[in-house]
Amino acid sequence: MELEVQIEKKFPSGFRLEVAFRASGAPLGILGPSGAGKSLTLRAIAGLERPDRGRIVLDGRVLFDSAAGVDCPSRGRRVGLLFQNYALFPHLTVAENIGFGIAVLPPAERELRIARQIAALHLAGLENRYPAAISGGEQQRVALARALAPEPRALLLDEPFSALDTHLRGEIERELREALANYRGVAVFVGHNLEEAYRFCGNLVVLAGGKVIAAGAKEDLFRHPPNFESARVTGCKNFSRAAAVDGAIEALDWGCRLRVAQPAPATLGHVAIRAHHVRVRAAVERDVLADAGAAENTFPCWLAAAMVAPFRVTLYLRLHAPASGAADYHLQAEVTKDQWETLKDAPQPWRIELAADKLFLQPD
Repeated sequence: MELEVQIEKKFPSGFRLEVAFRASGAPLGILGPSGAGKSLTLRAIAGLERPDRGRIVLDGRVLFDSAAGVDCPSRGRRVGLLFQNYALFPHLTVAENIGFGIAVLPPAERELRIARQIAALHLAGLENRYPAAISGGEQQRVALARALAPEPRALLLDEPFSALDTHLRGEIERELREALANYRGVAVFVGHNLEEAYRFCGNLVVLAGGKVIAAGAKEDLFRHPPNFESARVTGCKNFSRAAAVDGAIEALDWGCRLRVAQPAPATLGHVAIRAHHVRVRAAVERDVLADAGAAENTFPCWLAAAMVAPFRVTLYLRLHAPASGAADYHLQAEVTKDQWETLKDAPQPWRIELAADKLFLQPD
């Protein structure tokens, strides 16, 4: 099963959507900032938004082709769309909502499919309730059951966890994973939560300003994002303008020279490193100042601020000299709570290491 999308659409606001990608096998994730065109792309695939030009093909069947004059109506595309806000019909019961898209089936088959989805998504006992009488997590499960009941060839998930609290996110994510494990069609997952997209998807497409700026295996995109915007969208926090100097890289904003494992692009723009790849450890001041230059890509650093979360701590660090305030920092580092307990009372400067194989370079 494969989904091929190549579409263009211009809006009165001046925004232009131009996307092209293929999806098959493991779910495809579409990432991007708000307004990048993620939901518009799903709506075009589902037939709710008509492109100006292009082509959409699902499992060899042409759903849209501007050149050939093909525009299959939404109800005939065999595409299930899970809306961000669920979009359940308030006047229909849970069972009626699930069966809404399969009303044309013979009654026995329709009831069988409804029962199958109720069992698969743990909705037993809720069949006769209305959406207002069930929880947000239950509404999300009903919406997913409704999307799956017609046995679509493509399932489009538009930020499926955005309206859920932390506890429900974990529960619904597990149930969605179970549902997708038995799903034989193409799944496309739109989101802005990087960890969710990483857990669900094998390949990623990154959108910005209505265009695809990066695409590929998730491991490759996280390890070596091809440009500044794709690095930022995939969660990188640390960037410095860079210049190639004598076989090394000069990080102009960090004030240090670095060895980098990746070959420098012809037009070097930035060097970057993800916060969880920045290594920080305590050391007595005289040792740091004496041998910081001896270890590769290792420098003395001072704490400007710390942001403590339940399981991790983000450190805002200044290189070379003490910080003058919370905003006076060069890099962010993420450490565990245990590491923070070791660091927080240790004398400064600490030691920071920017491993050569964790740094990545981006063109200008």
